Amino acid sequence: MLIEFFFRLRAHGLKVSITELLDLLNALEQQVIFASVDDFYALSRMILVKDESQYDRFDRAFAEYFAGVNEVDIAASIPQEWLQKSLQRQLSDEDKAKLQALGGLDELLKQFNERLAEQQKRHAGGNKWIGTGGTSPFGAYGYNPEGIRIGQEGSNARRAVKVWDKREFADLDTDAELSNRNIKLALRKLRKFARTGAASELDLPETIRATGKQGMLDLRWQPERHNAIKVLILFDVGGSMDDYIYECQQLFAAVRSEFKHLEFYYFHNCVYEGVWKSNQRRFHEQTPLTEVLNKYGNDYKLIFVGDATMGPYEIAYPGGSVEHWNEEPGQVWMQRLLNHYPKAAWLNPQPQNRWGYYHSVQMMAEIMENRMFPLTLDGLSSAIAALR
Repeated sequence: MLIEFFFRLRAHGLKVSITELLDLLNALEQQVIFASVDDFYALSRMILVKDESQYDRFDRAFAEYFAGVNEVDIAASIPQEWLQKSLQRQLSDEDKAKLQALGGLDELLKQFNERLAEQQKRHAGGNKWIGTGGTSPFGAYGYNPEGIRIGQEGSNARRAVKVWDKREFADLDTDAELSNRNIKLALRKLRKFARTGAASELDLPETIRATGKQGMLDLRWQPERHNAIKVLILFDVGGSMDDYIYECQQLFAAVRSEFKHLEFYYFHNCVYEGVWKSNQRRFHEQTPLTEVLNKYGNDYKLIFVGDATMGPYEIAYPGGSVEHWNEEPGQVWMQRLLNHYPKAAWLNPQPQNRWGYYHSVQMMAEIMENRMFPLTLDGLSSAIAALR
């Protein structure tokens, strides 16, 4: 039972074990759920998926096995221009009443395939061919009381036998670009909780143990759990980093919501003797890097975010900065940061296959002792492992 489902999940890269399949079968035997595909979806996902970032892989496998999404993809077989909205007929109640249904989904699919084989061009406003704005059962932005709506958001008739809109899945695995949601999923791997402060939370296991030993109720208390992780982020801004503003905004929004102890500053290309909080005041209100080192202890996790794309001299030589005269090379300041913050990583939003084209990226990766990772879910997970 469910062996094919099991193999379909494995084919989509989910690390499902036989033990978990047996747990699912046992839950079904115990009638935890009954006669509901939606309930089975929730139950099987809860038992079989170990990581939230794999939910979309599970959805694709589930859809293929139970709904045949890949086997019946009508939208993919129709030229996109046939479905572009150009006109939309306004029908009277009398016109709508005259329209006759074709006789169910099987008949609709049969006639759809026949018309798709015959049709040679785009149609709009008609009552037969695949198109837009008419009374045909097939297409978009028209009216038919019992049709197949394709490539349209919403429904004019508020009724259809089947909606075959192409389903889009947001990849949350491997090299998928990060969104606010999956950044948060990855960052949770970094969060570390420690018990600090006054003993104000009931310690239930210890209370049970002490009560059993004493023979009378003996309440035991413990400090409340708090997020103990401290994060310092340095963002590269300007120049080539303008192409990655959206990714950096997503990362910044996610880390702000995940960590109570978060500090951030900006720099350009390479870190020198000063960083800043406001880009509008970058030339007037810089914070000396020595002040940052003195203010934030070595218990902070340090994260650089930048594409490391610059002239090699900006890293290796005094006066290499393109904006000011730096007395000491950027690599000297980088090493001071890394000596103070042993737990450090660099997130690079530039596609990793381009890194080899820039000598500066290789130089910065060497300074970081190869703790440079792509700004993808997989890269962020690797960076978190380095920070831990």
